[in-house]
Amino acid sequence: MKFVDSAISIVTGDAQADRVVPPTGFTATLTLFAAAIMTFLAVFALALSLATGRLAERWSSELARTSTLRISAPAEQMEAQTRAALRVLETTEGVASARALSVEEQQALLAPWFGPDVPVENLPIPQLVEIVEDSGGYDAGGLRLRLQAEVPGAVLDDHTRWRRPLVTAASRLRLLGLVSIGLIGVAMAAMITLAAQASLAANTQVIAVLRLVGARDAYITRAFVRRFTLRALSGAAIGLVLGLLAILILPPAQEEGGFLTGLGFVGWHWLWPLILPPAAAAVAFWATRGAARRRLAEMP
Repeated sequence: MKFVDSAISIVTGDAQADRVVPPTGFTATLTLFAAAIMTFLAVFALALSLATGRLAERWSSELARTSTLRISAPAEQMEAQTRAALRVLETTEGVASARALSVEEQQALLAPWFGPDVPVENLPIPQLVEIVEDSGGYDAGGLRLRLQAEVPGAVLDDHTRWRRPLVTAASRLRLLGLVSIGLIGVAMAAMITLAAQASLAANTQVIAVLRLVGARDAYITRAFVRRFTLRALSGAAIGLVLGLLAILILPPAQEEGGFLTGLGFVGWHWLWPLILPPAAAAVAFWATRGAARRRLAEMP
């Protein structure tokens, strides 16, 4: 109930109490600047967290649905072993489709390392077969045993060794983004606490006079809490707008750019940054409230 009353007093205000706290000066500038900068950084930390979350889900789903069969054999046996491998895959439960990659597709895979003009047909490279699983998946161990018996030159790669590190890395990046938001909140609370303490110290004589005329500490605390909370809310709103504008000018997601061009918000995720200004105001509320109570308790 006390918190609700405090929130109402912040919204409605008190003209007499507002005179206790100077509307301008170093503390006002520090609070506005800290809230704006921290919210700006929080927008990017939130975008990083959400983008890496999407990336982890995409990598996990894409790599989990596909596998690769690599066939290494002499040139005169390559076609026969490829047909044998495809027959095995067609009769394997859990395999939705399987196809041998064409020369052009294998050339495209090697192009980033060897250039676009690599003569794939003249190189002793393995034949790759793309395997797409159905919703139930297949038994990788059983398939390896069948391939070992019928296609000695075939090696099955179910992407497990690739999928796990990538998904783990993306998940940790998402966690890092969330931790960064928490640290930003702590840093903002520290700065606002310092600003509130400086303002309280600068108005010691005013506070002493208010006490002499009967003002209670709760009244004085509400005055400081309201002023600093509104300053933090205003600064956070400015930081939010600047952060969203910066996100908007980033390049859109592209396959060539991968993660570097996918940093941003998608769909309803654009609503998440809207919680940052109220969160900054809440941080300012509790930080100022605690600083004011401690300072007033120390004053004679």
